[in-house]
Amino acid sequence: METPIYVIRGHPSPVHALHFYRSNSRLVSADAEGWVVLWDLPTRRPVAVWRAHDSAVLGVADWEDSNIITHGRDNKIYVWQVRPEDEPSLDTRLPATSSSEHHRPPWLLHSLDVNALNFCSFAMCPGFSENSGDSHILLAVPSSKDPNTIDIYHLPSQTRLHTAVGHHMNFKTGMPMALRLFKINSHLTLLAGYESGHAIVFTLDPESNIWHTAYSSKPHSQPVLSLDCHPHSEPSTAPLTFYTSSADSIIAKHEVGSNNDSTTPEDPPSQIINTRHAGQQGLSLRSDGRIFATAGWDSRVRVYTAKNMKEVAVLKWHREGCYSVAFAKLFDRRDEPRAGNGEGSQVAQTNDTITTVSQQREERARQAHMLAAGSKDGRISLWEIF
Repeated sequence: METPIYVIRGHPSPVHALHFYRSNSRLVSADAEGWVVLWDLPTRRPVAVWRAHDSAVLGVADWEDSNIITHGRDNKIYVWQVRPEDEPSLDTRLPATSSSEHHRPPWLLHSLDVNALNFCSFAMCPGFSENSGDSHILLAVPSSKDPNTIDIYHLPSQTRLHTAVGHHMNFKTGMPMALRLFKINSHLTLLAGYESGHAIVFTLDPESNIWHTAYSSKPHSQPVLSLDCHPHSEPSTAPLTFYTSSADSIIAKHEVGSNNDSTTPEDPPSQIINTRHAGQQGLSLRSDGRIFATAGWDSRVRVYTAKNMKEVAVLKWHREGCYSVAFAKLFDRRDEPRAGNGEGSQVAQTNDTITTVSQQREERARQAHMLAAGSKDGRISLWEIF
């Protein structure tokens, strides 16, 4: 692919994190100076800009479309309220053209003191709640007491549910560098990539409330930079499949078929490829589980098939290293809108429903197979992928 469909400019420093949400109508980007920008994708314009942290942002996510979670190198995790009705009152001046002193940030809902020593971003998943009407989430972060282990917090209570996950390992892993947290068959599961090159799967026994090691492998000679997985719908007997990338040139595919306790780093990955390109990070798997992409230190974004890890696209546009990639979520495709009454018409007839031009733009953004890539140059490239 020769050129992106659009390039977003506005960050004054490297873009470290990207995240699509609200049916792909919004893209959150965050950079090395702590700035967060919320972009309206149909119009390609910012709708909220603020400096969330005093130093680099490690990761971003949304909480039910109305809240933005940010994790900074200042050892803080913040939860910001950014509902659709809040956007008109927020500052839209881009950080490349203004200072932070006069930017009004969104309402701050929660603040957690965490560890950011090792550049590892948080992982999140829906929490367990007796009242289905309440919104709960769990956050996994490197432990503030032992940086080689992992803590899990609950929001909105801001309580720490689990401390020092991984302390029972009888081999050295170094610090966690990448995390994923989710539920499989109602069992809480934690994926962790480590400084040593290990990839480890922990599962929580709900009866004893003890974490066990279900899988452990060491396919990398350098620190794991990123990992991602595609959890199956529950209930499922299919093996858990996840992928890891590293500071070395290896990408590994892992399959975990059981929850047997593993205490040695000798579980072999199901497949390994040597890409011959050191430093691929930001590994992101698309929501349909068919392809994944990596951000390369050599300024290339590479797309691979999930089944056999064949390289199917190399996206060449940035001139400096890429640090983050994100896929838009895939939705069931609807009938395409039919043309309105002339090019300047403000409405179009679609399946007996009148829609505005704005709604048409939102629907196109929702249905687009979009990939975003963030670079050291502060720019974000948007690509249409398969």
